[in-house]
Amino acid sequence: MSAEMRMRDALFIGLEPTRLDIINESELHAGHRGSPGTGESHFRILVVSPKFAGRSRVERHRMVNDMLAAELKRGVHALALATYAPGERVRE
Repeated sequence: MSAEMRMRDALFIGLEPTRLDIINESELHAGHRGSPGTGESHFRILVVSPKFAGRSRVERHRMVNDMLAAELKRGVHALALATYAPGERVRE
């Protein structure tokens, strides 16, 4: 199973999102320092979840990072996160 699919599964289970976009941007970083060359190192994630309601941006990012800790240890090098509660204006 790919890193993207494992992350998708973990976030669906942990956050029950109404929207989840995971974009693999690894090709944009090929050859850069810190890029392992696996094609699964850099991701952009947009997630809308009711579990984010009333939480700060830092708390939301910590929640996502905690849920994806195994992937970060496995070789995901960078996550660009956009986290929203339902009803908040999503900036893409």
